[in-house]
Amino acid sequence: MRRSRFTARFGAFLLAVGLAFGGATQARASASATGGYVALGDSYSSGVGSGSYISSSGDCKRSTKAYPYLWNAAHAPASFAFTACSGATTDDVLAGQLAPLGSDTALVSISVGGNDAGFSDVMTTCVLQSDSTCLSRIATATAYVDSTLPGKLDSVYSAIRAKAPNARVVVLGYPRFYKLGTTCLGLSETKRSAINNAADHLDSAIAAVAGRHGFVFGDVRTTFTGHELCSGSAWLHSVDWLNIGESYHPTAAGQSGGYLPVLTNAA
Repeated sequence: MRRSRFTARFGAFLLAVGLAFGGATQARASASATGGYVALGDSYSSGVGSGSYISSSGDCKRSTKAYPYLWNAAHAPASFAFTACSGATTDDVLAGQLAPLGSDTALVSISVGGNDAGFSDVMTTCVLQSDSTCLSRIATATAYVDSTLPGKLDSVYSAIRAKAPNARVVVLGYPRFYKLGTTCLGLSETKRSAINNAADHLDSAIAAVAGRHGFVFGDVRTTFTGHELCSGSAWLHSVDWLNIGESYHPTAAGQSGGYLPVLTNAA
């Protein structure tokens, strides 16, 4: 008799837990279906390098092949605001991208921090100058990531939460740029390795701050593995002297195969 009562009570407990979790899952699915999606960030979110730029976006170069646009097309949220912009820093996001956020925002995605750390100047230095100069510039960027970037990210993430208190926020990172240990024209193995390590360092810093705010970190290094520069199947542009601004940015395949699955899984 005691065993029967225990079994009945335990079964009821499991049922209650199941209903609770089921209700939460249903509520989240409903929020995703009925709430709005806002895509913030820099050129990796706007889609620089993937072509098909929306003419009205001007120098922000928002692309119909960028992962936010693709996610919106696949999931049809209640509303979609695409404010990510090429060259954006954390200050730019705070100053000009947050207006669409609100209590009805269900999902926010963002990639930011690379421009604050001087990504463009790092790559220019490493392409044009010596190994030692490249390493020195990377060390300067890394020091900035350690000392200053966390506070900048804190400000952005706090502002997002204040404006969109009900949203699920997915912070997308950056890929490693090079496949190492292969024969490849261009930068030395020393430079390639240092650039990859710098990308890892930046991602770790971004993930740590995102975690403190209760946000989800979307790690694209896994999806880009095997598709780095020098891999033979790159989803990143190398130096493009005709379209210099697209250098070291994801191709359309990098957006759809590298970024979109990570956002989809995290959202």
